[in-house]
Amino acid sequence: MKTLNLAGTQRKSIGRTNANSIRREGKVPCVLYGGKDIVHFEATEKDFKPLVYTPDVHMIKLDVGGKQTDAILQAIQFHPVTDKILHVDFLEVLGDKPVVMDIPVKLNGTSVGVKEGGKLLKKLNRIRVKAPISKIPGTIDLNIEPLKIGDYIRIKDLKYEGVTFLHEQSVTVVAVKVTREVVEEVTPAAAAAAAVAGAAPVAVAGAPAAGAPAAAAPAKEAKKEEKKK
Repeated sequence: MKTLNLAGTQRKSIGRTNANSIRREGKVPCVLYGGKDIVHFEATEKDFKPLVYTPDVHMIKLDVGGKQTDAILQAIQFHPVTDKILHVDFLEVLGDKPVVMDIPVKLNGTSVGVKEGGKLLKKLNRIRVKAPISKIPGTIDLNIEPLKIGDYIRIKDLKYEGVTFLHEQSVTVVAVKVTREVVEEVTPAAAAAAAVAGAAPVAVAGAPAAGAPAAAAPAKEAKKEEKKK
């Protein structure tokens, strides 16, 4: 797991007014819990970029007022419109005490099934695990090269010593499915079948439109025959 350093300053007071004041100064209100005491502090917003805007997970070497603490990122609150970071929670890491983290899934290689025309479906981008920090991997690495069409990897197939996966054992992580493409062509025979089924008839030059009254010429001819009689 990668390590990242973050420095902060302990807050003199807490509350909404103080938090808004901190944000106007380009800083982020934070809290560290999980240890003996809850620590409220502030840190510069730009220092969070390598921590927040990345798929990687980190062990954080936190320095608050000169006091060093190992911690992990626990929760981030964003502004609903601007995506500005509003608040960050950290969890102190205490020796081998288990912690819960969401670890990114990394797929390695190209599967046999994809080479044969199948489609790779990645069902989970992150997997929630519980373990001592020393046992938690930086990524869940999966070798997908042997996967054929119809094959899959489930949670129960993952083997990491000392790590508990907090998902149902039957949950699929990645699978290779069949790709089917059906192309329908309209042929003259198909068009004729559609007409029989009630499709609109094709117009013929000189023929009356559907629903139009019949031509009156035959009626006139009948009247002429009556006069001759």
